[in-house]
Amino acid sequence: MMYVIYSFSAQTGEESGALSYKISFEIVEARDHIMNTQKSYDQLVYEANGIHYYVRKAAHMTEYFLLAISISLPLYVYGVRGIWLILLAGIVCVGFAGFDEYHQSFVEARGPSKRDVLIDSLGAGLGILLVQAFCWSTLHAPDQHKKKKRRKRN
Repeated sequence: MMYVIYSFSAQTGEESGALSYKISFEIVEARDHIMNTQKSYDQLVYEANGIHYYVRKAAHMTEYFLLAISISLPLYVYGVRGIWLILLAGIVCVGFAGFDEYHQSFVEARGPSKRDVLIDSLGAGLGILLVQAFCWSTLHAPDQHKKKKRRKRN
């Protein structure tokens, strides 16, 4: 996941913008098709421009959400849990977000942004909390405790 993030950050501003704009346009085009509104190409372009910023920021969050899951899940399996999981995975993800923004300062038509580090950190935090909740709920399910107690009695 770190390689994927690094690869996206290595794209020039023009390449990165074109990719996210293409996704923005496909979103509004799909919505137009599903809703059967038959908007003109110019209307679709206008709407794609309107959501382009949000698509870019959602991509940031998603990348770091997936990074956090890929870091947190193995840590949880190996016994790092609770606040230690949040701290360790959080430090790795936020540190990499800072490094990624620094890396972008060397890429043509790109630059570092504290706002992007914050957005990346929010995505990472959600991923870490999801792993905590999912693992806790599957390992500590009420039915499992009842089955364990029955096995001990027998």
